[in-house]
Amino acid sequence: RGCVVDNKQSLIHCVELVRLLLSTTQPRLLHFIPSPHPTPHPINLTMKQSFLLLGLVATASAFTSPAPRPVATSNTALFGGARGGATTLEGKKARVATVKELLDKSEMVITVPAGGITVSQAQSLRRSLPQGTTMMVVKNKLMSRAIEGTTYEPVGEMLKGANMWFFIEEDIGGTVKSWNSFLKDNGKRETHTILGGNIEGTNYDSEGVEAISKLPSKLELIAQIAGSINAVPTKLARVVKAPGMKVARAIKLAGEEVNKE
Repeated sequence: RGCVVDNKQSLIHCVELVRLLLSTTQPRLLHFIPSPHPTPHPINLTMKQSFLLLGLVATASAFTSPAPRPVATSNTALFGGARGGATTLEGKKARVATVKELLDKSEMVITVPAGGITVSQAQSLRRSLPQGTTMMVVKNKLMSRAIEGTTYEPVGEMLKGANMWFFIEEDIGGTVKSWNSFLKDNGKRETHTILGGNIEGTNYDSEGVEAISKLPSKLELIAQIAGSINAVPTKLARVVKAPGMKVARAIKLAGEEVNKE
């Protein structure tokens, strides 16, 4: 829409039009169109009208809000806040309960720095972890509540800064190996070394965690024991077949051979 200012009545009309613009949310442009009808004093009238309309346009700009800009927000999925799960009271209680369940099932917990890890990197790391290991970023206050009354209470000494935790059910070596590979692939060896860990209520530093990760896992120990047990009948049968041997003597020799191994 537009208006032509060539007399008092048309000026009032244009003022009403500008007032209408004030009630809209989208800015509009005002075009000054030369009047088709001559005026007694075109120069003075044009100047007065121009100053009046410019003042009204400036007022309209002051009261007209620009289109809202999108607010840049960081992806908080890594920290449990993308859906508000750990921001409400109910969400915090649920978080603590989840951590308690993980602690009950864990043979060991390990903590590493959480800062400087993108969501995509965290997802890649999570996929590389062995079965039975859960990775989670837990706020220190919530972690402190979760370890109350458990064998993991000494973990409270590690609650400094932003921590990411590994809750390991069985494969400690596989978990540490996955983490070290992640550091190598993403160039974070100097900044994201293991902070510490806890097993059976005892805290260990990064070197202690590395040493523990090199020990045989429970599954490996079970396999070794099973292999030794299965070897006994074979040894026994071989010794019994020796001529002139009594059964008692054969059993004794079989035991001695197993002990030697």
